[in-house]
Amino acid sequence: MIFPSISDLTKDKYNRYELVIATAKCARMITDEYVKERETAEKMTQGNKDADKAIFAMIKREFRDEKAVKCAINRLFTGDFVILDPEAAAAKRAARAESERLAAESRLLAEEARKNVKIDFSAEDDDEEIILEDEDIMEVEEGEED
Repeated sequence: MIFPSISDLTKDKYNRYELVIATAKCARMITDEYVKERETAEKMTQGNKDADKAIFAMIKREFRDEKAVKCAINRLFTGDFVILDPEAAAAKRAARAESERLAAESRLLAEEARKNVKIDFSAEDDDEEIILEDEDIMEVEEGEED
């Protein structure tokens, strides 16, 4: 018997076609993660000939020991990956686009604010403040002696 069953995966919300497409997309993402991890592990061991670990030990066990499709099915079953209906997916994309637009707008405003801020670091102002501070200290010291 296959575990998890198709009815467990679809939860009577999706048809088999949607399940197959979602599984294939998840498997592609898992394969891409595996490739990135393998490249990183190879770079780490490339310059070091006396590497303590073999390359396969640096890659997550889930990626190296199981097939991508099996990992994808397990992730769909556990809820790590979620199948969205077209309306929910469109709403999520719209919300993401709106948040990206707002973030870009706030970055532009912050850059404009940084450009408009002028700070005067002239030496004369600093000397006057130091003199005032020195005079205050001197007055306090003179007052303590009396």
